[in-house]
Amino acid sequence: MRLAVLGVGLIGGSVGLAARARLDAEVVGWDPAPAALDAALEVGAVSRTAPDAAAALDGAEAAFVAAPVGALPAAVTAALAAAGEDCVVTDVGSTKRAVVDAVRDERFIGGHPLAGGANAGVRHARAELFDGATWYLTPTPSTRGTLYERLHRLLSGLGARPAALDADTHDRMLATVSHLPHVLANVLVGQAARAVSEADRLPATGPSFRDLTRVAGASTAIWRDIYLANADALIAAIDDATARLGEVRAALARGDGDAVAAWNDGAREDRRRLLEADLAGGSVAELRVSVPNRPGVVAEVALALGRGGVNISDMALYPAPDRSSGYIVLWIAGEERAAQAEALIAALDLPVARA
Repeated sequence: MRLAVLGVGLIGGSVGLAARARLDAEVVGWDPAPAALDAALEVGAVSRTAPDAAAALDGAEAAFVAAPVGALPAAVTAALAAAGEDCVVTDVGSTKRAVVDAVRDERFIGGHPLAGGANAGVRHARAELFDGATWYLTPTPSTRGTLYERLHRLLSGLGARPAALDADTHDRMLATVSHLPHVLANVLVGQAARAVSEADRLPATGPSFRDLTRVAGASTAIWRDIYLANADALIAAIDDATARLGEVRAALARGDGDAVAAWNDGAREDRRRLLEADLAGGSVAELRVSVPNRPGVVAEVALALGRGGVNISDMALYPAPDRSSGYIVLWIAGEERAAQAEALIAALDLPVARA
């Protein structure tokens, strides 16, 4: 398999390292910064480099576009113009609506790996960066099913756990679980730094503060675009957080110990449920879904399971000889999740059965 990686920083470099080590893929890299290309070749993130994006895409079966969020629509459009008709193109941006709305091509599938690191750059790339990490995919009704299957298998091969989600839901969710924490971390470090006058010694910080503010001041080149691209969803998340802080403030002001205790206990339970929600275990069930041969049916099934929180461990497409219909075979980890998947697929009026 030949892959093109357009942008060989931490994420692009880790894609290259994992693909070469685990899939024996040929990885052709391009980056607008020549020094990044030299470093990618030196650390083994790419098999070879290309003089431009079009040359990197020549003969590629899949392409990863790793560019700042604000540059993604143009970068993805350019990649698709140079890519072959059977090349699946994806991106790794933290927001999805702008690029998905701007690009209408059956070969493009938006993507976002929930992985990263404190240090940017290809020299910090790791082949194991995506191990066990959720990798969101945002297919649309125009997505070509065979290319979705290819990308899903490829990401699984990198060690990730692909999960389908529509772009709107992705951005609303990430505003709360990713972008808002960065905002709060920035606010907290500023508040702590101003807790005493500049003439006094800054207050000592404990491990709770350090853990909570680890992401404060993250790369402005990356996060400015993320904040702005997802501004409406982030504003809604900030407003909700402000309202919740107001409720806690009111309980403190009236000395309501029961309300404070209930709030704290509820937070502990919410955290437990959130941390456990992503765990998968048990046996793997095989489901066979009979589908008509129509555009978007693979994306429809994947998105329905993604919205329901069901992870697809693996998938395969089997068209009928006359190409009028076929089967999507899905492998789902855990009996409870498999039963949930059956119900979600049945709700789409698609026949589904255990293999």
